[in-house]
Amino acid sequence: MRVPPVFVSRRWPRVCLAAVLLSLSGGLQAEADFQYRMPAIAPETASGREEKPGWNAQHFAVAAANPLATDAGYQMLEAGGSAIDAAVAVQMVLTLVEPQSSGIGGGAFLMHHDGEDVVAYGGRETAPGGVDETLFLDEEGEPLDFMTAVASGLSVGVPGTVRMLERAHREHGRLPWAELFTPAIRLAEEGFAVSPRLHASLDGDEQLRADPLAGVFYYTQAGEALPAGHELKNPALGAILREIAAEGSSGLHTGRIAEDLVFRVQNHPERPGSLSLEDLASYAAKTREPLCTPWRAYRVCGFPPPSSGHLTIMQILGLLDRLPALESPLVEGRPSDDWLHRFLESARLAFADRGKYIADPDFVEAPGGDWETMLDPDYLALRAERIGERSLGSGGAEPGNPGALATAWAVQPHQPESGTSHISIIDEHGNALAMTTTIEQAFGSRIMADGGTGMPGGYMLNNELTDFSFLPVGEDGKPIANRVEAGKRPRSSMSPTLVFDRDSGELVASLGSPGGAAIIHYTAKALVAMLDWGLDAQQALNLPHAVTLGGPVFLEEGGFPAVTHQSLEALGHDVSERELVSGLQALRVTDDGLFGGADPRREGVVMGK
Repeated sequence: MRVPPVFVSRRWPRVCLAAVLLSLSGGLQAEADFQYRMPAIAPETASGREEKPGWNAQHFAVAAANPLATDAGYQMLEAGGSAIDAAVAVQMVLTLVEPQSSGIGGGAFLMHHDGEDVVAYGGRETAPGGVDETLFLDEEGEPLDFMTAVASGLSVGVPGTVRMLERAHREHGRLPWAELFTPAIRLAEEGFAVSPRLHASLDGDEQLRADPLAGVFYYTQAGEALPAGHELKNPALGAILREIAAEGSSGLHTGRIAEDLVFRVQNHPERPGSLSLEDLASYAAKTREPLCTPWRAYRVCGFPPPSSGHLTIMQILGLLDRLPALESPLVEGRPSDDWLHRFLESARLAFADRGKYIADPDFVEAPGGDWETMLDPDYLALRAERIGERSLGSGGAEPGNPGALATAWAVQPHQPESGTSHISIIDEHGNALAMTTTIEQAFGSRIMADGGTGMPGGYMLNNELTDFSFLPVGEDGKPIANRVEAGKRPRSSMSPTLVFDRDSGELVASLGSPGGAAIIHYTAKALVAMLDWGLDAQQALNLPHAVTLGGPVFLEEGGFPAVTHQSLEALGHDVSERELVSGLQALRVTDDGLFGGADPRREGVVMGK
């Protein structure tokens, strides 16, 4: 039953607001029917790397980026809920405990399998109706400094995560919507321990300190980040979640919470944005036809554009397959130098195509009218001929022409991408999902919204619009496919992936990762490690990373010996070390049930039964 909207004054005391929202049938049902058990989970160590054991399960499993979020999903599955039910609970807790990575103020891609069909649910943010391709240009027509654009109202897109989850829940949920919010509400109102990763993210962020809400909520009067272990309550978020639990997505997209969101964006003190109430109310989540690509003995299903993830991953894997087989792709438990060279060169070529062709399909036509042309075997064989004994080098990989006719798009210059979180879930009812969710940068636009509650805390707004190209045209004067346009969804690297056996059609794995554009490298390597090299999910996620976006090569700090650096440099790569903090989660179907892995570089865990 739909309940009437509630007017929430900015100055209502917490107890009054809570009493009104608890009186709503949805909120009351959540408290009465679902008995959430507050877990005794302490934050992990602050070492930066926490070795994970891998986890076995038989009936169901959930993998997420924070133990409190994983536990919330586990409790939903234990109560008979579906994978979608668990995903809603996980996302709401992540909004609270991992605000630097995702939340109700952002967007997500969700791949869902119901035992028969695979559906791609799109909750990617959209550009407001009041913007155009000059959004990130200054008065002289030059691109703004990237971080200046990020920490502003200009960067905030219309959030889509809640609308998307609501749509998926309507089709695949088993538990009442309101019950799924109980864990996050309880943790927000009763408190949770700040994790080492959240503390480190807060400590290193100067822009967040300047936000009038976040600056006083996450920092002491002396400007120090809240320490790890600090018991933090977020009453504003608790009240907001109560309203969304009762009202559905309209609780966020209309009414007082929406008014507050718009107010924060349009009244940014330096660079206000144009996001409006109409933009919020009119936002629609999308279902899209997934891209399912044959690879080896498998069918790999991923998200279509505006995600560039699946197409770029499968180009990389397809190019690797067209090179002579290596006798030893693994040496001493690490990818060999020869394999790394081929992987990096394949990535150069795939990212060159990505930069030219991939954007929102509602605004940009695929090469040759079909995205599958980018994965055509003959095209990949032709591209693979460019991979030789020496690197193409920075800027040496030009985009190909996968369509029958040349396109008019210019190549988009490289821009930073970061942030994000990943969730993989398999339930006991035959459902599985992979969901990658984001607010883009750490803490998004550095704008916190409290829903007009006047209480401490709230949630972070995204900066997804900086995933668009700042420049609308290339040096050749041609338009850039991923330029800013009103109503458009920015290109993403998010790569939620479901894998099936080609012969039987049975589910094999669910996986994905955060990490900006490097999501593509992390996920591609994990697929190869699990499905080609025979590593289990945890072993695959433990492997060190190597990344190039077409320029320099970055090897994970401390991940490879000096001889690997020297070998790659001798092959023409510009090599340096960098901290590459992925957040891979993976669930693999085994003969004994399920086996899950969580990235040792982050706080995630797997729980199952």
